[in-house]
Amino acid sequence: MSFTEELRAAAGDQWDRVTNHRFTVELAKGTIDRGVLKKYLLQDHRFLDAFVILLASTIAKARSLEDRIPGCQFLALITGKENTYFERSFEKLGCGDAEDRMKIPDEQVTSQFVSLMKETANGGTLGEMLSVLVVAEWSYFSWGEKVVGITNRDDFTTYEWVDLHSGEYFSEVVAYLRGLLDKEGTLIGDAGKKKCRDAFLRAVQLEEDFFEMAYS
Repeated sequence: MSFTEELRAAAGDQWDRVTNHRFTVELAKGTIDRGVLKKYLLQDHRFLDAFVILLASTIAKARSLEDRIPGCQFLALITGKENTYFERSFEKLGCGDAEDRMKIPDEQVTSQFVSLMKETANGGTLGEMLSVLVVAEWSYFSWGEKVVGITNRDDFTTYEWVDLHSGEYFSEVVAYLRGLLDKEGTLIGDAGKKKCRDAFLRAVQLEEDFFEMAYS
């Protein structure tokens, strides 16, 4: 069993709850309440900057140029195509004014996610950084692949979010991040592995909390 498989196993049923959450099915089918989707996207966009900081820090701390290049390419996607999706979706969902959006406070889970990403980027080991990234991308790829076959293509605000988290390229991104963390698992001791496990499990908890927040 690889290190990332061990970490996923440690998350137990909670991993399954995240990757089978009703949000993902309702999103794909296009039946999701647009108020739920709006709340989710508004809050998700709040930690885009922290995610970019974490990914860039991971790239900087990677062990070789070969390990950095795919991360740089993914960073370009995050700051380009994905960010464009947010802006177009906000317009469609009636919250296109950035100043009005900023008046909406962060949810508690949003603040916790931002803190986790920034704290890990600023003071975490490479393994801890990768653990948080792997949860974010692997969990989303897991549900994205499950629902892509039932995805309704009538509204870009729903189907493009599925498309961004499924398919060949995103599969390669997840394999790249998992590969780096698996390699890291062979190079660090028990104390380092425990740090990775703690970061991984904290991130999984926040992923579940974030989906639940959208319905609260």
